[in-house]
Amino acid sequence: MAIDQETEMTDAEIDDFLSRRETGVLALARTDEPYAIPISYGYDDDEREFYMRLVSTPDSEKRQFLESSPRARLVVYDEAASTYRSVIATGELESIEPADLTPGEIAQYGRAKRPLFEIWTEGKKSLNIELYRLEPTMLNGRRTDVDRDG
Repeated sequence: MAIDQETEMTDAEIDDFLSRRETGVLALARTDEPYAIPISYGYDDDEREFYMRLVSTPDSEKRQFLESSPRARLVVYDEAASTYRSVIATGELESIEPADLTPGEIAQYGRAKRPLFEIWTEGKKSLNIELYRLEPTMLNGRRTDVDRDG
């Protein structure tokens, strides 16, 4: 399997790709400790922002990371036929209070579905559901075409 061509995606290609996807891997970092989780997101291609609902328990590792104002990196990727695409967004997560949401933001959170792979052993009453926005300081995409016969 040889790489035939690797190119940077344009802003329009990145926006189109992110608008058609709904899941990725969110990596959080504090000092020298990483934490990564699969998440679902909504993407506003006009503002180039991500919206996500993050669910955790009060004593969970996820909650500890979120409370530490970590640096964040979101990776969204896809492989279809002989093309691999990936987009990396880097920035800080901003917690959003539900009472402060605009109608447009409510629509974006509506696109952030809770993935089927989230299974909770805790009862619903002990879960913290919080809304976050990621306004990337860096947003890069790459497309790789692979020659599967080479």
